[in-house]
Amino acid sequence: MLASSPVPAGLFSDEHGAWRCLWCRATPEYQRYHDEEWGRPVHDDRRLFEKICLEGFQAGLSWLTILNKREAFRAAFAQFDIDAVARFDEADVQRLLLNAGIVRHRGKIVSTLNNARCAQALREEFGSLAAYFWRFEPPAHQRPPEITHASLQGLTTSPESVALSKDLRRRGWSFVGPTTMYAFMQAMGLVNDHLQGCHVREPALSQRSSQPSAA
Repeated sequence: MLASSPVPAGLFSDEHGAWRCLWCRATPEYQRYHDEEWGRPVHDDRRLFEKICLEGFQAGLSWLTILNKREAFRAAFAQFDIDAVARFDEADVQRLLLNAGIVRHRGKIVSTLNNARCAQALREEFGSLAAYFWRFEPPAHQRPPEITHASLQGLTTSPESVALSKDLRRRGWSFVGPTTMYAFMQAMGLVNDHLQGCHVREPALSQRSSQPSAA
């Protein structure tokens, strides 16, 4: 009887034999997010703004918690329309603090309103948020030669995420630390951290290479 092949570190296989990054194993919804969104290149300003806001709300929590509340967040924050959120005021803050569907953290709510106004200024300067954020895409030679469980261990920031965090803070943004910005870059496809062997890695790479630079 042949011995079964060892399970690649950091991956799991579903009932159809498809390998995925282990972090998404918890629920089918998490696996859909992994397959359809995470690591796919995003050049849409609304989606970029939504993600950077939700990454701020995630601080101290799990992404699955935020993902499960994402539709409530979208309803509460005008679908993350930048101009609409920038018009929110103290009455909106009080309204949001009573919304049990979201994370009711005053500092994070106020930060989202502040960051919407900062996003307006960024869009005015660069033409779009995408044009700004994709300036921080790391060159291929600065990435690990292979994206494996071992190579990603302890990789929670990068020189680019540190630079992005520093620049955003200089521009008045909040809840945009280097670790938060690296998670943002992973999710929005500025880096592709799907592990070698994950069935989404190659499609995500192809999607990145087929899209023109936003810069």
